[in-house]
Amino acid sequence: MEAIRKQASRFREQVARQQQAVFKQFGGGGFGASETLITDEAELKQHQKLEKLYISTRAAKHFQRDIVRGVEGYIVTGSKQVEIGTKLSEDSKKYGSENTCTSGNTLSKAALSFGRARAQMEKERGNLLKALGTQVTEPLRAMVMGAPLEDARHLAQRYDRLRQETESQTIEVSKRQARVREMPVHQENIMKLEAAENKLHDLKSNMSTLGQEATSAMANVEVLQQRLTLQRLIAMVEAERTYHQQVLQILEQLESEMISERQRIEAPPAPSVVDNMPPPPSYEEANGVYASQTPSESTDAMGYFLGEVMYAYNGESDTELNLSVGDYVVVRKVTNSGWAEGECKGKAGWFPFAYVERRERVLASKVAEVF
Repeated sequence: MEAIRKQASRFREQVARQQQAVFKQFGGGGFGASETLITDEAELKQHQKLEKLYISTRAAKHFQRDIVRGVEGYIVTGSKQVEIGTKLSEDSKKYGSENTCTSGNTLSKAALSFGRARAQMEKERGNLLKALGTQVTEPLRAMVMGAPLEDARHLAQRYDRLRQETESQTIEVSKRQARVREMPVHQENIMKLEAAENKLHDLKSNMSTLGQEATSAMANVEVLQQRLTLQRLIAMVEAERTYHQQVLQILEQLESEMISERQRIEAPPAPSVVDNMPPPPSYEEANGVYASQTPSESTDAMGYFLGEVMYAYNGESDTELNLSVGDYVVVRKVTNSGWAEGECKGKAGWFPFAYVERRERVLASKVAEVF
C-alpha cells in the first residue's frame, strides 16, 4: 500500500511539472507566465496591463530606433549632396567670373547667378541636416538608450521572474495539500504545508508590490515615448518645411533674374521712333494733377489704362521714366507727338508710347507693382 502511495505521489509530481512546462510555453504572451495558476482577479488584471505596456513600449522603442536610422541615413546622403552641390556652385561661379566669350556676357551673368543661388541652397540644406541631427536623432536616441526605459523593463522582468516563482510555489502548495489529505495525521506533512503556504503568501505580497511599481514605471515611460516621438516628428516636418520655403524663394529669384536676362537678349530692337520724336512736353505736379505748360500740345482722349512695357527705355531727363521689359504702366495721357505720360513703380513721367502695349487683363500682383 505504501508503495502504491509513493508511486501515485511521483506520478502527480510528474504531471505537475509537465503542466507547468506547458503553461510557460503557451501561457501569458510577452511574459510567458500562466494566467490559470494564480487566480487572484486584481493580480491578473495587473499582469495583463503590464503585459500590454511592455508590448507598447517595445513597439515605440523600435519605431524611435527606425526614425533615428532613417534620419541618420538621410543626413549621410544629404551631406554628400551638399558636397556635390557646393562643387557645382564653385564651378559655375568660376566660369561666370573667368569667361572670355566675345559675343556677350549673358551666359556669364547667368552662371554667376546660378552659382550664388546654388551656394545659398546648399547652405539651407546644411542647416536642415543640422536641425535634423540636433532636434530629431539626438533626443530619440537618448530616449531609446535612456535609463527610464531600461529601469522600467528591468522592473517588469523582475516581476515576471517573481510571478513564475509564485506559480511554482502554488504548485508546491497543491502537492503538499494533496499529501496532507492522503495522510492527515502526518505532522511533518502538515508543517511543510504551512511553511509552503507562508512562503506563497510572502511571494504573492511581494509580487503585488513589485507589479504595481513596474506598471507605474512602464506607464510613465509609455507617456514619455508617445509625447517625445510626436514632438520630434513635428520638429522634423517644420525643419523640412522651412528648408523648402527658403529654397523656393531662392529659385524664384534666380528664375526671375535669368528670364529677365533672356528676355533682354531675345527682345527685338526697340523702335527707332524716339530719334524722330520732339522732346517730351514739360509739366509740373500740382496737388496730384499734371498740368501741361504747353496748352497747345494736343492729346488723345484715350482715358486711363494699363500698358505692358515691351522695350526697355532709359529716360534722358528727370521728367522721363526708366522702363524695363515686363513692367506695367498706368497710362494717363498720350500726345500726338508719340509721348505718353503715366506712372510706374510709384514714379510719374513721360515715355515713348510705342514702347508699351495696352492690356485689358492684368494680374492683381502686377497692378500692385505699378504703385
